[in-house]
Amino acid sequence: MQTPPTDTLGAYSDEALIKHLPGFTNHYATVNGIRLHYVTGGHGPVLVCLPGWPQTWYSYHPIATELARHYRVIIVDIRGMGSSDKPAAGYDKKTMAQDVYELLRHLGVAKAALLGHDIGGMVASSFAFNYPEATDKLIVADGAHPSEGLRYLPLLPAPGTFADKMDGQQPYVWWMAFNQVPGLPEQLLAGRFHYLLDYLFAYVMLDESRMSAFDRAVYAAVYNQPDNIRAANAWYQALNQDIADAATYGRLAMPVLGIGSYVSYGHLQLSLPAVAEHAQVVGLLDSGHYLFEEKPAEVAALVLDFLRGGAA
Repeated sequence: MQTPPTDTLGAYSDEALIKHLPGFTNHYATVNGIRLHYVTGGHGPVLVCLPGWPQTWYSYHPIATELARHYRVIIVDIRGMGSSDKPAAGYDKKTMAQDVYELLRHLGVAKAALLGHDIGGMVASSFAFNYPEATDKLIVADGAHPSEGLRYLPLLPAPGTFADKMDGQQPYVWWMAFNQVPGLPEQLLAGRFHYLLDYLFAYVMLDESRMSAFDRAVYAAVYNQPDNIRAANAWYQALNQDIADAATYGRLAMPVLGIGSYVSYGHLQLSLPAVAEHAQVVGLLDSGHYLFEEKPAEVAALVLDFLRGGAA
């Protein structure tokens, strides 16, 4: 089943949602053999923003306007997301990074800073590894390049840790296994994705009220489509290839900032210095995984200070 044309999503279409971000506009470009959707606004040095699962470009709306006061912000629906194409293959993060690189070449941008959240952080990290000459600075928010550590995630939660909120010391990310299964998730979740969204936001956010009913409806309207679920799950099904690719990379030389919620701060503290010569890691420990919604002012300030050359 193919994703319906965007305009069938009504109030949740890209055309309707862009009106929530004055100064931003929708665009499409065919690069690396696929069509990508992206939105852009602001002027100045380029900041590429990459979203994660299960969201779209719209996840940056809490911070995009502030970032665009200082930078030319380009928010990309990565391969398999939103209005971008959902091909059968190419969901390893190296290929997805190439998508972004070819988009920047298409736009005449030689070098950019990158900000990625969740899966977007994996893609942004791969971009930095594979295109260091095109990477000014790298910022990852609760997401970094896949590594061997993923192989040791528990099948069962530690006793007493699987409660209403994720345990930050012993996180249990069961959906990473669920999303590995080809074909089944889209059969179970098509037209019912809001159940997963509501559970996920309650589990990994400290203040789930910060994810509004409208925001939830935006993401449900996209991920209710079987083809969209299939493509998003492919990001997870490519993790073995991502781990193999990571073994071939050297250390990052550009400045790198990790912003971690209570869920991922400890992981970023260990993982980023291991792959980057100049890594800073900051914890927003009063926030859950969806930092842009829970702590937009704090995230924007950290990003802007870092991009300006200050210590986060």
